Amino acid sequence: MASATTTRTRSAKKGLAAVLFYTFIALIVLVSVLPLLWIFKMSIITNSELFASPPTIWPQHPTGASWRQIFNNPGFLGAIRNSAIISALTTVFCLLFGSMAAYAISRLRFNFKGSVLTLILAISFFPGVAIIGPLFKQFSELHLINTYWSAIIADTVFSLPLTVWLLVAFFKELPKDLEDAAKVDGATTIQALYKVVIPLAAPGVATTAILTFIYAWNEFLFANTFLLTQNTQTLTVVIPNFATVHTVDYGAQAAATIVATVPLVILVLIFQRRIVSGLTAGAVKG
Repeated sequence: MASATTTRTRSAKKGLAAVLFYTFIALIVLVSVLPLLWIFKMSIITNSELFASPPTIWPQHPTGASWRQIFNNPGFLGAIRNSAIISALTTVFCLLFGSMAAYAISRLRFNFKGSVLTLILAISFFPGVAIIGPLFKQFSELHLINTYWSAIIADTVFSLPLTVWLLVAFFKELPKDLEDAAKVDGATTIQALYKVVIPLAAPGVATTAILTFIYAWNEFLFANTFLLTQNTQTLTVVIPNFATVHTVDYGAQAAATIVATVPLVILVLIFQRRIVSGLTAGAVKG
């Protein structure tokens, strides 16, 4: 009798724990998704409903005027292209240079390796606004202002330290014997890196690439300073332009924000397994 009571008590505790767990997960999902849903709602309602007090929960008179406005705006369409180009090239350069630096740090033996890694990571926390003036002067002398390269170079410099730091952790997990075997077969160090190490560290490389792409996609300071015309400006610079001195088109800004956010969401959803496995692999041991 006592055994049956104990069993029921344990089952009740497990059931309560499960309910609390899923309730907590549901709250987290709600808190995460609700702001995005609210912004989407702002993008499909009229201006009178947008400024209604108290605000409406459900759209009363849905409209696609804000969406038509942004997609009929050549500057906005060009900004999507510019953001994609700058983010993609920044990611490629970070992976190219970061993989070589991370491979050297993870495999070579030298003094103060830990200090070097700490210094590399510290650079990523350096405030970009502190050097925005000298950078603008230097890029002006090199005729890089209002070109993709000004934003790409700046984004690469500030995202490269994090790239190196992450890749070092992943490369350390791989056995060195595999590279030695490739070198015995005639592969050079660079060939061993790109044909053996990087494919084996694919989850970590994918994780690093996505984080770098997201940083470059969301970057505002350098894009706002170096990219001066609609031909080169990115989404983060164009979206605030829907506000003028006298009015703010909140509906257009909300629609543009959704457009800027959706590609990142899709990217994460497509590569979520690699992201999780990559972060887990890098956190097993240092």
